[in-house]
Amino acid sequence: MEDRQFTPIDRLLAGIDYALRTVNSSPTRAGRPNPAADIEESGLTPEEKAHSAGLMRVNHAGEIAAQGLYQGHAAVARDPCIEEQMTRAAEEELDHLAWCEQRLAELGSGPSVLRPIWYGGAFAMGAASGVLGDKWSLGFIEETERQVSAHLTGHLDRLPENDHKSRAIVTQMRDEEEEHGANASKAGAAILPGPLRILMHIVARLMTSTSYRT
Repeated sequence: MEDRQFTPIDRLLAGIDYALRTVNSSPTRAGRPNPAADIEESGLTPEEKAHSAGLMRVNHAGEIAAQGLYQGHAAVARDPCIEEQMTRAAEEELDHLAWCEQRLAELGSGPSVLRPIWYGGAFAMGAASGVLGDKWSLGFIEETERQVSAHLTGHLDRLPENDHKSRAIVTQMRDEEEEHGANASKAGAAILPGPLRILMHIVARLMTSTSYRT
């Protein structure tokens, strides 16, 4: 039997199904072990625990957006190899999502209530940039991952010094985000115009400030 060739409608419906499973309240399954699984919980003060939870909620929101971004790109990718690369990266990002969820639960908190907005907005941006061509789609991925890596490095500076579990998760997330960006560059990413990079940074700041509390 020949492999089925998916139509744009097939991809759209698959994207909707994926979105519903991504933003619902059920726990996300990780395909790989949590990097903090074998680390002992530190004695965090209530203030430190609340701060760590806020930062991990921001990271969770970012991973929700990453899922939307990659799925949006994959839905309109012209090159099957690019689509496969996007899908593979989304699977790794799904592990990040699960690790953030697990850490939030350990900290006695939960994800942002605005996650459907983060996913939907990122999916739309991913699909819109992908329509322009794979090189622009890859450029969008490369710039996003560059900004995310810088953002996660900032979180390592802001997390409580003794929150070793959150630090282990964020460190592995940052390393893999950098790898995703490098892969996009190698695949032929175009350099995005300066104003667009600035706009992306502003949108990310808005999501960060909102997700920290809600």
